[in-house]
Amino acid sequence: MDEHKKFKRPPSTASIDGFVSDGRILGVPAPKSYRPGNEATPALGAYANKTDGFHPIRQAPRDVGHTPEAAEAGALLNDPIVLDDIDSNSRKRRMSKKHPRGMRRLKKAGLVLASFIILGGAYFGIKFYVTERHLFRGGGRAPALSDNVDISQLKGEGDGRINILLLGIGGPGHDGPDLTDTLLLVSIDPVNHNVALLSLPRDLWVKIPNNGAQKINAAYPDGKYSSRQKTETGKVQDGLSTLDQTLQPVLGIPIHYHAVVDFAAFKQAVDAVGGVTFNVPETLYDPTIAWENHNNPYIARKGAQTMNGSLALLYARSRETSSDFARGERQRQLLVALKDKILSVGTLSNPVKVSSLLDSFGNNVYTDLSLNDMMRLQTIFKAIPSGNINSLDLVTPPHNLVTTANMNGLSVVEPRLGFYDYTEIQSYVHNALKDSFIAKENSQLAIYNATSIDGLATTSANKLKSYGYNVVTIDNTPTQTNPATTVIVDLTKGKDKYTKHYLEQRFNVKSVSSLPAGAGITPPAGSSFVIILGRDAAASSKTSLAN
Repeated sequence: MDEHKKFKRPPSTASIDGFVSDGRILGVPAPKSYRPGNEATPALGAYANKTDGFHPIRQAPRDVGHTPEAAEAGALLNDPIVLDDIDSNSRKRRMSKKHPRGMRRLKKAGLVLASFIILGGAYFGIKFYVTERHLFRGGGRAPALSDNVDISQLKGEGDGRINILLLGIGGPGHDGPDLTDTLLLVSIDPVNHNVALLSLPRDLWVKIPNNGAQKINAAYPDGKYSSRQKTETGKVQDGLSTLDQTLQPVLGIPIHYHAVVDFAAFKQAVDAVGGVTFNVPETLYDPTIAWENHNNPYIARKGAQTMNGSLALLYARSRETSSDFARGERQRQLLVALKDKILSVGTLSNPVKVSSLLDSFGNNVYTDLSLNDMMRLQTIFKAIPSGNINSLDLVTPPHNLVTTANMNGLSVVEPRLGFYDYTEIQSYVHNALKDSFIAKENSQLAIYNATSIDGLATTSANKLKSYGYNVVTIDNTPTQTNPATTVIVDLTKGKDKYTKHYLEQRFNVKSVSSLPAGAGITPPAGSSFVIILGRDAAASSKTSLAN
């Protein structure tokens, strides 16, 4: 929900979560639509002593006279001849006599510098410790985040990725401060090094557990406000739990972590890194929030732009003259730009910027990531170029899977197949966010129907395809023996262990290494797994998610 509007909004026609039906996108007088783009401190040297050199001794001649002058000359002749001409102790004495004040000043400056270094290190250490305890609370868990993934912890297709749900709220001082007007799923493939950002329409009509049907942006505050927890952290956790129960049936994938960010945190984070620079695909004109932009209705001009926190926030919030989809695309642009800036050497090596980031995150962000989780994520993100970050949504053809609807006079968004039918959405999400290990192994599956249930092989194959499995054959066995249980034959001899694990979980059977006697089938060359469907497959083909 956007706030701070000092005008009366004119009535608008039904739209897809903010889409304007007359074709306007950015609100510029010209009828041009918004089309998002695919877009030393020097080292301190040490003064080393010179080589000792060679020290021969010359004896005074025996015929030197005994006058004082001669005696002095003889004494000089008896002195050792030092080729390096260095006596460090005597030189220090001479220097201390010659520059006593300079030496004292130098020592004092060194002590002051050392004190600043120690105090600065202590300050950042204490600050980081306090922020870590406040920000990185832990509680979420993604098996794929581990360096060495425990295969037994992968409950089903989707656990091979790291799914983080980012929620944007207005925060204190705004109307509806906990309404999640930004819902962005960040799905990370740590194996194949790519990321997908999926924007979800805030007006999607859903069933909220124990609270009936509402827009999805109300799920988090509903759970938070109805919580019986005494602490704010406990209430936030209950709100996130309610949102998960609402959202997972829509997407059909697990959500491993969450981050709740308010407007203040976003603005401070952008300012802390010195602003963000990226390419604006189309001029954004929005007079409805011009009063927040020094009365300038042009929020951003087309082309490369550097934005401070205030302008970036307006760019992310604006939707009155465009759409929620366009706003979602802008938010994804900003997220990528902010990620690049935070991970840059210029930010991470600058203690002032790091301190500012800690301030913004620590005071205005909730996350159930732990510090170890965050460190691991940083390592993963460093290996992912920005070109491998893809933007997804549910409204762009051919994946225009939602449409507008009217619910008791309220403009809402519903699946294209009708209220609460998320079949198309789940299939799209499963393929777009394909499990990392299924994608890497890319095992070839041959599926045969051994029952008398018509179309079972096709139904089962379509289900597996929706999860990104590589199905190469769909057929019937020569005879329908109607076996009670499905048989999975692993022809890889255990090489494709992750696909084997997922298939065994899905069909609830253990695989075998050879075809059953009398099966009467010849799978194509290169097949990795043969699945001979039994009657139990009729139930498993209808399930949506193993976990």
